[in-house]
Amino acid sequence: MAWHEDLLVGFDLETTGTDPRQARIVTAAVTEVKGGEPVRHRAWLANPGVPIPAETTAIHGVSTARAAAEGRPAPEVVAEIADALRGYWAASVPVVVYNAPFDLTLLDEELRRYALPPLVAPGGLAGPVVDPLVMDRALDKYRRGKRTLEAACAVYGVRLDGAHDAGADALAAVRVARAVAARYPQAAEAEIWDLHASQRGWYLAWAEDFADWLRKKGSADAEVDTGWPLRLTQPLG
Repeated sequence: MAWHEDLLVGFDLETTGTDPRQARIVTAAVTEVKGGEPVRHRAWLANPGVPIPAETTAIHGVSTARAAAEGRPAPEVVAEIADALRGYWAASVPVVVYNAPFDLTLLDEELRRYALPPLVAPGGLAGPVVDPLVMDRALDKYRRGKRTLEAACAVYGVRLDGAHDAGADALAAVRVARAVAARYPQAAEAEIWDLHASQRGWYLAWAEDFADWLRKKGSADAEVDTGWPLRLTQPLG
């Protein structure tokens, strides 16, 4: 069975900010999907232990007060999420993450913050991972416009109800991945670990091109991390 027709697991985080090295987890979702339909869903609300900026609350809807009142202790939430992902990877079930280096690096940083085991043991593999953003950028390289999840949903005809809700985004990411596979046989026909390796190469090529573009624009900060699905300072998968 082709990977996109088998069990896939969508994963998404909503956080306190946009820097995966510093931001904290607020909500998370892990959704098992078969044939494009959810068959099991897990969700978490954490108390991140730091204020949630108002501009971030405006995006995902969770305030500092609500997280403090209703959220579970962050170390417990972080540990459970990591255990869930490790369990899927141990069974070679692909985890679908839109812009994987953000979510997976942030989760790994949270584990380290609370002195928990890293997401991947030294020498281990983070995967298999399917990143619809990486596939879309590589397979439809010259399309103009944004590459956000919402934009990808529009391009691939995926309905997205409640953007920036972790559960909605996790399910949409899986459906976009399936739609990319349906449109591009080279993705659909790949063995999952071959696709994982291809995505790493595609991400590296994009990162190098983006860094070149920044340098040509005269950016003072033209360094782009080339690690996928985790940032390079973390164990690679």
